[in-house]
Amino acid sequence: MNILHLSKTKDQWIALLSNQKKMTVTDWHLENVTLLLNWLKEQQVVGGTIAEKILFTNEQALTAELADYLTEKLNRPFVIGDADQWTEKASEIPWKITYEGYTPGKDEYSVESLLTVGNGFMGIRGTTPEMAISEDHYPATYLASLYNTAYSEVSGQMIANEDFVNAPNVQKMTICLDEERFDFSKGQLHSLTRELNLKTGLFKSWATVELSQGKQIALHTKRFVSMKNVHETHVSYTVTPLNFSGEMTLITEVDGDVYNYNVARYRELNQKHLDVLTLEQRENDFLLMTRTKESKITIVQQGTLRSNDVLIDHLTSDMEDQKLTQKLQFMAEKNQSYTFERTTTTQQYRKEEALPEVSWTQDYADFTTAYQASKLAWEQLWERAAIVVEGDLMSQKLLNLHTYHVLASASPNANKNLDASVTARGLHGEAYRGHIFWDELFIMPFYLAHFPETAKELLMYRYRRLPQAKINAREAGYQGSMYPWQSGLDGTEQSQKLHLNPISGKWKEDHSRLQRHVSLAVAYNVWQYYNQTDDKEFMLQYGLEMLLEIAHFWQSTVIYNETTHRYSIPSVMGPDEFHESYPDAEKGGLTDNAYTNMMVVWLFETIQSLQNDFNEADFRELLIKTEVPDDFIEQLEQIKQRLTLEIDSDGVIAQFSGYFDLKELDWEAYREKYGNIYRMDRILNAEGKSADTYKVAKQADTLMIFYNFAKAQVDQILNDLNYSLPSDYVEKNLDYYLKRTSHGSTLSRVVHAQLASMVDQDDFAWQLFKEALGSDYRDIQGGTTAEGIHAGVMAATLWIPLSTFAGLDLRQNKVQFQPKLPKHWDSIQFSFCWKQIDFRVSMTKSALTITATQDCTIELNQQTIALTKNQTTTQTY
Repeated sequence: MNILHLSKTKDQWIALLSNQKKMTVTDWHLENVTLLLNWLKEQQVVGGTIAEKILFTNEQALTAELADYLTEKLNRPFVIGDADQWTEKASEIPWKITYEGYTPGKDEYSVESLLTVGNGFMGIRGTTPEMAISEDHYPATYLASLYNTAYSEVSGQMIANEDFVNAPNVQKMTICLDEERFDFSKGQLHSLTRELNLKTGLFKSWATVELSQGKQIALHTKRFVSMKNVHETHVSYTVTPLNFSGEMTLITEVDGDVYNYNVARYRELNQKHLDVLTLEQRENDFLLMTRTKESKITIVQQGTLRSNDVLIDHLTSDMEDQKLTQKLQFMAEKNQSYTFERTTTTQQYRKEEALPEVSWTQDYADFTTAYQASKLAWEQLWERAAIVVEGDLMSQKLLNLHTYHVLASASPNANKNLDASVTARGLHGEAYRGHIFWDELFIMPFYLAHFPETAKELLMYRYRRLPQAKINAREAGYQGSMYPWQSGLDGTEQSQKLHLNPISGKWKEDHSRLQRHVSLAVAYNVWQYYNQTDDKEFMLQYGLEMLLEIAHFWQSTVIYNETTHRYSIPSVMGPDEFHESYPDAEKGGLTDNAYTNMMVVWLFETIQSLQNDFNEADFRELLIKTEVPDDFIEQLEQIKQRLTLEIDSDGVIAQFSGYFDLKELDWEAYREKYGNIYRMDRILNAEGKSADTYKVAKQADTLMIFYNFAKAQVDQILNDLNYSLPSDYVEKNLDYYLKRTSHGSTLSRVVHAQLASMVDQDDFAWQLFKEALGSDYRDIQGGTTAEGIHAGVMAATLWIPLSTFAGLDLRQNKVQFQPKLPKHWDSIQFSFCWKQIDFRVSMTKSALTITATQDCTIELNQQTIALTKNQTTTQTY
């Protein structure tokens, strides 16, 4: 192996390889870093060690560390340390993300999202304890389903927006010296390093600051939210004077006067959501009770401050402006460290829930003890959820990153009886106001494969809002149940009526609530849960009722055309989102969206087939409960054979009726003019045009049907509709729509990756998957990660390795494998659960090794293989 060791002499750096070739570097400007990088590529280096940390400014004008930079660029392990530490430290690379320096604003916000610690109940962004709300950085604490509605005047009318509330900040700590407080103001910060351990959920930061008279202080923070006791947060704050001895002051704050500030385009709206009810201090302990202004959710936060290094018996406190400030003065010796711990518990209670009696005698665990318990809880989750890839270091790191953040957004430990689902941006930011969308369709496979009990909890969030979905349908003039495009606290429609275009700075009417296919995503997830668990009790109590109510809604939307003798579904939007209406139309909505219509056919097929799984009396009782027509099943049969699709002579299925009449767009001209054209809708709107006029899509729409179902199922849907298409219609549809899609949603890359693999475009599939896998880590959309991670994309990129690359298909009521590993993946290992059987899989390009906890059969490349309980079986191919 050709390994690098980079060490420093008196006036230069020497890069020495195992083959004795060497290169010298005098300084670390980007140009010299690039020269070293290219030389290492030529020498085919497999990794290396660097004697000490080297920082430089990278291509994005951000501070980078050389070992991390080389690791990412070469996909090989480079570490800081001696040569004999290489193997050990290289094994840690996939489990840690590290950021150097501090770049205020959008870049800092993105770092904070990716360094969030969470457990499914609570998420805390990756700021340091000294940071306050500002345009430079944004500390925030999010609690699952903590929503409040605020009212703002927009363009002369009062608009209501339900927001995901930034909960009170009880993490604030900083240091004061000679009456100067460290607060990240210009000139104080010398260095900053932040790190998140993905395996254990531990956030760390190291800062060196300089305050008055040149006095330097090292600040070291450790933070985690417990995965064991999910209401607990622990912070360890260590202060070390580096070049002086003298009196210092620790300042802590309990801040109930917080507000939402994460998303710039929302800032002109009312973002104040909390009232402080109680703020008390008793010795080292505090109690803060706040309540949301409109939804009346009460948040109770209690905590304590302690130290083994400093006697905490002379705290001075000041209560002002809904904030408790505590100060502790102590004498500090040069180069001696002083550690303070803040432990807090957080609970929330909805308005109908009684508040418990407050206790001031809580027994708070110390940081180390609590961390060990949380670490063990994380280990148990990783045992079930980890994907292990050999041959691709960076993919392994990003798969770990995504697994961590999905579990931080919802987990078996936190979500039991929580009445919450996974928001579009996790517990990490405020984009989309923290609402729940159809993204659940992309998120659910992760939980079904690894934590079906959590998948059930997520579905129960939808079931509890079924009565409101019925009200939504009636208010829109339909029957059955219509789930909202944006769901939050109670299941009412939370989509905005007006939307701000950040390019033009103007507000325009928003028709996105017409994306009624979200109800079909709910139905699809219910079916997936039943298909993979055989949980008949859930279906009888909850699932079938949801399916019937959703089917009743769609049955009530159809209109019969006497000329074509087919049914149409008007006034909808598809997943594309760029098309809200027909060109120059005064009313929003489109007719016969292909994805929607085909999903409706699937739903009607599914309800008919489910009759065979359940007792006739039970099924009839549910038909009566849902108040469907007496001939409901017969109507479903008739509609599923006559819904309308528009299909051209090549077999391309029109995205909606009239789509083929739209104008073509000069894509190359727009790429040349704007560079990033992901949001073509905003670009066109700023030019006084509309995406409604053009054949341009934000993401997969018609093609989404092939993401949800195997081709055989899509063939069945088309057959039910009495349409006959050419044998290569999938390839033709993929080629047609790829040319007209901007990938304005990162979900688009995930869907198209699976589709490309379906038609054996494996290199293209890998390219799209790789882009999706790195989309948040590299913030490819130019700042959207600042507003929270993309939970749907992260979860979907954890499913593609299993479903597309390992070829795992669970949709046909059996376990099937058709392996198609990427060229540079030597192997993949993972676990999954199916019908109460736990499977462990190890797969190479030529062999499948599998173990099941029950006797069963699987299919490998259409060959049936019998598995014996707890016995490992290896099959070559």
